[in-house]
Amino acid sequence: MQVNIILVQDMVQLDITGPYEVLARTPGWSIDLVAESQAPVRTDRGLTILPTQTRATARPSDILVVPGGTGIDNAMLDPAWIAYAAREIGRAQYVFGICTGSLLLAATGALAGRKAGGHWQARDLLARFGVTPSDARMTRDGKFYTSGGVTSGIDMALRVVADVAGEETARKIQLAIEYDPAPPFAGGTPATSPAPIVAAVLEQSRARRAEREAKVEKAVAALKK
Repeated sequence: MQVNIILVQDMVQLDITGPYEVLARTPGWSIDLVAESQAPVRTDRGLTILPTQTRATARPSDILVVPGGTGIDNAMLDPAWIAYAAREIGRAQYVFGICTGSLLLAATGALAGRKAGGHWQARDLLARFGVTPSDARMTRDGKFYTSGGVTSGIDMALRVVADVAGEETARKIQLAIEYDPAPPFAGGTPATSPAPIVAAVLEQSRARRAEREAKVEKAVAALKK
């Protein structure tokens, strides 16, 4: 299986590296990080990642992976990324969106009429592309796998491996990386976090939300042309 992971500036690094850790351990699978060029790509918190392929040199995708982050908001408005994503969605047997990566999938039109998830602060925006937003941590609709925010990408990567390569393989990987999460605090979703914490996070991200909404509107308009 050829796995291609889209890599753009200002992506969330764990959206990339979490699923990568799982997918790269699957026997017989080849993993590439596909970027605009082979120049280092800076993630939203400053970690630099080296691409292995460009859009022009990458092999056809059997599995296409789209991480999330601020960078995906810009990719939605980049015709080159829309074209690449649309082409690879058509080729791929499986398509895997993490966090707000589902917005780029939606911006190609591929999720119209389907159900998809994403980060809790952005998944409602999927409806503007004709997608039914899902609040589930993991959502599958046909060949499309979409997950909630950040850490759920590890969960969904294990689900993808189980569906493609078998549950035993996925379980071996889960044990090898000792993936048995037990966070120190209850929370992690709006439903399980204290109301003041939810309010504080929403306030901190108000400006970013407004910027994302504006870019989604532009992406929706471009899709309708």
